[in-house]
Amino acid sequence: FVNTVSPTFLREIIVGRHDFIEPPLREELTNKWYAGCAAGILNAPDPSFDPSIDEELYHQYDAKDHSEGKNENKLYLQKKLGLIQDEKAPIFFWPSRLDNRQKGCQLLADILYRVVSTYWNEHLQVVFVANGEFQGHFRDIVNLHQIHERVAICDFNEGLEHLSYGASDFVLMPSLFEPCGLPQMIGAIYGALPVVHDTGGLHDTVIHIDVKKNLGNGFVFETYDSGGLFWVIQEAMKFYKLPAKTKARQIGRIMTESAATFNHDVTAQQYIELYEKMLKRPLI
Repeated sequence: FVNTVSPTFLREIIVGRHDFIEPPLREELTNKWYAGCAAGILNAPDPSFDPSIDEELYHQYDAKDHSEGKNENKLYLQKKLGLIQDEKAPIFFWPSRLDNRQKGCQLLADILYRVVSTYWNEHLQVVFVANGEFQGHFRDIVNLHQIHERVAICDFNEGLEHLSYGASDFVLMPSLFEPCGLPQMIGAIYGALPVVHDTGGLHDTVIHIDVKKNLGNGFVFETYDSGGLFWVIQEAMKFYKLPAKTKARQIGRIMTESAATFNHDVTAQQYIELYEKMLKRPLI
């Protein structure tokens, strides 16, 4: 038996979607798949990612009082990073490393100023807490347009990462491919809804929100280009502008469902079921 860290990533390998997978490995996984000996089991975030006990937050909160808690964290983060202090300003958080081969940095770079300027009056802000060669490119964009009060670019820091989850409204993950991914799960637990490309583990963990049906936990785009990313950011902003009670109810639901779904107990149970399946397999 073999397993990958998400069911969809396994299927993507088998159909040849990823050219970085060497042919011998793809062939082996394909044979295992058709023999019923391959599975995908999602990872889970570290238990320390819990906004009700997270000591890195300025204000701890849970699904019942997330509105007040996130606003307090937002104002604190804005002051700390030199951003416009406005609790009504939407914050998009980039928690992943700045790796353009995988993480979709160029998609955001192409539209960063367009996003900020489109929602200028709303004081839309983008916070990066990530290392990588592409960091300098984003700094150049910020310097060119003088948008330092709206875009903060920070080296990775664990405490700042936790605080940003607690302060942000959305988590950006426009990855070209993603074997599993954890930031989209953590974001949902913290009420920072994931904005993702439809691939790999992101496909398995993020469903586009349908407020009328009370379903979904984030925002998903399928066409992998800057236009697709801009469209899904617009979708997120439509949600952000909903009446406060409607939005708060959805975020509370998502936080509760995510905490119950994205945890080590769920992951461990799936491994136990896989081991039991292996033990029951007849000997040849």
